[in-house]
Amino acid sequence: MGIRNGLTDYGDPEFAAYLRGAFASSMGFSEEALERPIVGITWTASDFNNCHRLAPELIEAVKRGVLMEGGLPMVFPTISLGEGFLNPTSMYFRNMLAMETEEMVKGQPMDAVVMVGGCDKTIPGQAMAALSADVPAVMLPVGPMMTGSFEGERLGACTDCRRYWGQYRAGGLSRERLSLVKQRLASTAGTCPVMGTASTMASIVETLGLALPGSATIPAVASDRLRIAEESGRRAAQLARDGGPSPRTFVTEASVRNALRMLLAISGSTNALIHLTAIARRAGVAIDLQRFNELSEETPVVVSLKPTGDGYMEDFHRAGGVRAVLRELEDRFDLDTPNIAGGRLRDHIDFSEEWRDHRVVRPVDDPVSPVGGLVALFGSLAPTGAILKRAAATPELFERTGRAIVFTSPEDLAERIDDPDLDVTADDFLVMQNGGPIASGMPEAGYLPIPKKLLAQGVTDMVRLSDARMSGTAYGTVVLHISPESAVGGPLSKVRTGDLIRLSVRDRRLDLLVDEEELARREPEVRLLARKSAFARMYRAEVMQAPDGCDFRSAVDDGAEACADGAGAGGVAEVTGVAAAGAGA
Repeated sequence: MGIRNGLTDYGDPEFAAYLRGAFASSMGFSEEALERPIVGITWTASDFNNCHRLAPELIEAVKRGVLMEGGLPMVFPTISLGEGFLNPTSMYFRNMLAMETEEMVKGQPMDAVVMVGGCDKTIPGQAMAALSADVPAVMLPVGPMMTGSFEGERLGACTDCRRYWGQYRAGGLSRERLSLVKQRLASTAGTCPVMGTASTMASIVETLGLALPGSATIPAVASDRLRIAEESGRRAAQLARDGGPSPRTFVTEASVRNALRMLLAISGSTNALIHLTAIARRAGVAIDLQRFNELSEETPVVVSLKPTGDGYMEDFHRAGGVRAVLRELEDRFDLDTPNIAGGRLRDHIDFSEEWRDHRVVRPVDDPVSPVGGLVALFGSLAPTGAILKRAAATPELFERTGRAIVFTSPEDLAERIDDPDLDVTADDFLVMQNGGPIASGMPEAGYLPIPKKLLAQGVTDMVRLSDARMSGTAYGTVVLHISPESAVGGPLSKVRTGDLIRLSVRDRRLDLLVDEEELARREPEVRLLARKSAFARMYRAEVMQAPDGCDFRSAVDDGAEACADGAGAGGVAEVTGVAAAGAGA
């Protein structure tokens, strides 16, 4: 334990301890300090990450808590992933963050670690690292930003970003007014103040028991955020002193089922299903998309936040946050799962609290929606699955057959979507290929823009399909994560403009209405990420499909192997249990 933990290999352990002590002494540490259990703290602040602007202040509070409990805090840097600053997409770097963080936790002398993060891929990557390293860990989200204001209307990135951008593209908003809106959309430090990916993942790690109760929703700028950072430091020091428990204690089949229910009840980001799958797999827990659909039918949406409701994260926090959802749906959750704060999940819920803000956390008998926010689809176009955020979609579009208008890549989409000569109507299905993990790092390009000429006609939504992702802040009838992706020869790669596609949310189906003989004659449309580096080569060889969490196959600890071509058909069949059902239904 402490500074002698995991000595550098010089072939002489006593010399290694002596040398380490000498180097530590050069940094001003006393012998007494070096005898204490060590708590590592991730430094994720970066000038390229607006969400983590206040991370240094949080870290100071964590250090204070560690010292109060008799530990020695040691801060170390890790990759910082700022969502809007990374090319081609932050998702491309999530596994790199997980790898680096895991190795630094295991490779440096620490008895516990506090992982400070928030921006979309940071919490997932850190949680994956925590489970693989299995060193006692406390997750600490940086917290959501507060809302801004424009002409008396509350604004929050980035659901309102998209709404105003849509108005601008339709010609209803000038460039000057759009610029004024831009200055008010992200008014403080912190993650997006709507139920996007960052807030969804913070809620999920709290539900899993990896973060202190209440930590998911406290605004980034609130003093309570500093107090929970201090408490996170104290708890980590206690874990370091006591030798655990470690993260795998908390990520179990029961807690993962709870996390899936939380995702559905808050109508969270579609991205969260990929991330939670990757986190669960690191603990050897499988997620079955057919069972996910069953949970979706049993779990109402009770949180009214944008993009599927009216409120913002600061409202959710004042209404009780994650614990209010657990209390409202107590009969749907397993409240006997363990929590990093000690005891069980139920021990941290005040069931006697009388006042409840049912404008934000709706009563179970008057929900935002009687069924969960997300649903998985299967069929000849998505043999191993696709995802639709039905709570943010247009129900009138759920049972449709439409003509495919195909774009072969995100670049092709950007080049042609607003071409006035594009042959497209509101009844067509916009289809984008080569947006998956192997093709392009799986960018948030699945939120295909509606063509300008249709916007000018007043069209506000239409069916859009791809193997890409979309931001958790987005909305619309958008089918995502179609798997296997185009780049590995999935059925999506053989769709051509003019083909008919049938969508049935009722039947959980997504089918390409082209006969097999014709499909056999077609060459797959495959385009790959034009990036040449050691990591790019490793990424392309290792990354799995969306139903496998887009993790690297060599990082998975559940024994399920993906196919060599990356399609994941073998691994998906084992882990999700949907490959056969999707293909043969």
